[in-house]
Amino acid sequence: MIQLKNYIQGEWRAPASKCFVDNFEPATGKVYSQLADSDGDDIDLAVAAAKDMQTVWAKKSTLERANVLEAIASGIEERLEDFANAESKDTGKPLSLARSLDIPRAIANFRFFASAIQQFSSEAHSTNSQVINYSLHSPVGIVGAICPWNLPLYLLSWKVAPALAAGNAVIAKPSELSPMTASLLAEVIHQSKLPKGVFNLVQGRGESAGRSLAAHLDVRALSFTGGTKTGAAIAVDVAPQFKKLSLELGGKNPTLIFADANYEEALTGAVRSSFLNQGQICLCGSRLFIQREIYGKFKVDLINRVKALKMGDPLSPSTDQGAIISETQLSKLVSAVDRAKAEGGEIILGGKRSKISGRCEGGWFFEPTLIENLPNHAATNQEEIFGPILSLIPFTDEEEGVQLANATSYGLAASIWSQDVSRCHRVAEAMDCGIVWVNSWLLRDLRTPFGGTKNSGLGREGGFEALRFVTETKNICIKF
Repeated sequence: MIQLKNYIQGEWRAPASKCFVDNFEPATGKVYSQLADSDGDDIDLAVAAAKDMQTVWAKKSTLERANVLEAIASGIEERLEDFANAESKDTGKPLSLARSLDIPRAIANFRFFASAIQQFSSEAHSTNSQVINYSLHSPVGIVGAICPWNLPLYLLSWKVAPALAAGNAVIAKPSELSPMTASLLAEVIHQSKLPKGVFNLVQGRGESAGRSLAAHLDVRALSFTGGTKTGAAIAVDVAPQFKKLSLELGGKNPTLIFADANYEEALTGAVRSSFLNQGQICLCGSRLFIQREIYGKFKVDLINRVKALKMGDPLSPSTDQGAIISETQLSKLVSAVDRAKAEGGEIILGGKRSKISGRCEGGWFFEPTLIENLPNHAATNQEEIFGPILSLIPFTDEEEGVQLANATSYGLAASIWSQDVSRCHRVAEAMDCGIVWVNSWLLRDLRTPFGGTKNSGLGREGGFEALRFVTETKNICIKF
């Protein structure tokens, strides 16, 4: 049985509790590894290690830090197949997806911030001939990174890379449901020239290790990606400390298909944005708004496209739909469908747990599901479900489409499909969310800010926004 220990001060350590938590493979429903069940004592050890070495790392030149990040990226790249297999096994996602999206994006994150930190400049303001102001961006010290289970390495690298680039020490806490690639990342970092103690990995459950990390007084910035309820609890816990806080939370994202859209591209985009990674991406569209004049045809074609998605063993090259992350999440999906029926919704495709023969007969699989005839205010259309469940809603015109799309407590992302350029600009500006894709979805430029509005989060990450988050800005005014 594989046991995943903590990585603290360059050493692999068993948790202070000496206890380990089972880690399941979603595709089989079987335990295949265990991870450290860490608590506040382990966080204290990691913080002590980080404090000892953070100033050493901060004194390295920008180029030296960038070179270490480049080496980490290369280390992941050299072991891409190891990382992809681990990510697929840990999360149930198709191996082909992990190989083509998750791991390459993690590599890109380290490389991007290795470059970005060398472009991150100070500002200078000449007040008059005798006075000049300039700014310094200093590392905050210790950055905590708490990551979700759906895109484990992708999002962990998104947090770790800018923090290290700016000269901070990092304590990372991956999800207890998908801890494997974080452990592999620690192995790669161990082989790099990063001073031991600058990066520390603490495995464990959110209510113990995660909460202890968030609340620790010496952790001066915390980046959390996960559920809105957990994010709200973290915000309450850390508010009296006035530490820097970034919360990337849930979404109930709308996809708007206008009648003048490129039909085939919109259809392909709707399927991909709703069911990639079994709908277990915070950016997935879970409410599909279709203009009435094409609603009937689009619905039929959508049903046929979704029917064609192949569910099966994540390790099979032909698999489009893998497993759901946990039995608990699978039960949540079953309950969501039952509730949709009670609210008057009609299940026009899927809606049930699926059984896969062979190696995956005990795995957690759920059919891609389409629901219609639910009012927009129904709980199914208002609460995040986080799975392959899509609600179809017709709309008449631009005004109604915008109103329906914005009528939720979330505001993470939206996608719009139309060939009317003026409409695209109008609707995008009217969307009450942090990111809008037009005639595309999940098309990311790492230089752009990322984050949500309303219950979808607090703050922005990505590009220079990420570097600003992990640094403190000081203004210096000189009269001469």
